[in-house]
Amino acid sequence: MKILVIVETQGEEIRHASRSAITLAQNAASAANGEIEIAILGDDIAAAATAASAYAPTFTLSDTSLAKPTADRYGAAIAQIAQQREADLVIAASTSQGKDCVARAAAALGGAMVTDATACENRDGQLVWQRTMHAGGVAAWVSAKGSTVVVTALQSAFEPATPDGSTGEAGVTALDIDVASLPSAIKFDSVSAKTSDRPDVTEASIVISGGRAFKTADDYERLIGGLADKVGGGTGSSRAAVDAGIAPNENQVGQTGKIIAPDLYLGIGISGAVQHLAGMKNSKIIAAINTDDEAPLLDYADFALIADAYEAIPELMGKL
Repeated sequence: MKILVIVETQGEEIRHASRSAITLAQNAASAANGEIEIAILGDDIAAAATAASAYAPTFTLSDTSLAKPTADRYGAAIAQIAQQREADLVIAASTSQGKDCVARAAAALGGAMVTDATACENRDGQLVWQRTMHAGGVAAWVSAKGSTVVVTALQSAFEPATPDGSTGEAGVTALDIDVASLPSAIKFDSVSAKTSDRPDVTEASIVISGGRAFKTADDYERLIGGLADKVGGGTGSSRAAVDAGIAPNENQVGQTGKIIAPDLYLGIGISGAVQHLAGMKNSKIIAAINTDDEAPLLDYADFALIADAYEAIPELMGKL
């Protein structure tokens, strides 16, 4: 079995979510006696490709027109790469980019796709996949039939892969694909996001999250942001806080936000609806501060403090 991992980059590095996808690919390769290759699309990706080659032979498709991922171009390119490399299995991360682009590639390759995979096993010579459904409330084992199966890996279910140092760099090869022939109906316009020196919520090892307990956006930034800065963490939020204009959209954690699994998740003033729990319940340590001792989040918390956020956070910051 040949396994192709589609890797996303962040500057000169591989995104944590893609390293988790590599872990799933390694599990699949072990279960099905497969071999792994990596593909990277984009512009100015030489450094990231070198980093990726520490895991497996790496293939690149580099062009200025691929600097920003659009579903039509990336989907068509990924399908062509999979066909050119004769991949039996394509794995990508369950990120916004991954879900947007590889779904199109899956359609072009025959439609066999499994999303949000959390494990794989070999049963009677066939790979089967565990995936979450219904906001993480159900885990199902599924199989996919097709000449090329496409799978997205749920980041929070896998530790990011690390090079073992035994193989060195496996090499980087440029792919021979006519970029000019790729679809171009979708044009990238702009991305709206607040700039911050804090780590992204999907990359941070510590996440401080706030909910509707905060009255204003200024309070959220002063308390949640201030506490995150004290510990070098990222800031998260519930959907309710985002909908109320208290927290920025890019901070939303949950089923309709970002799926994370930091070393420490501290949820403050968050009740813990099932949709929010789906986004953070795999965190290694979960702590909570809430005035309601019956908040659902407390059932998942390793540590809980029943207190008012406006009193507890300044005291905690003072001790830190």
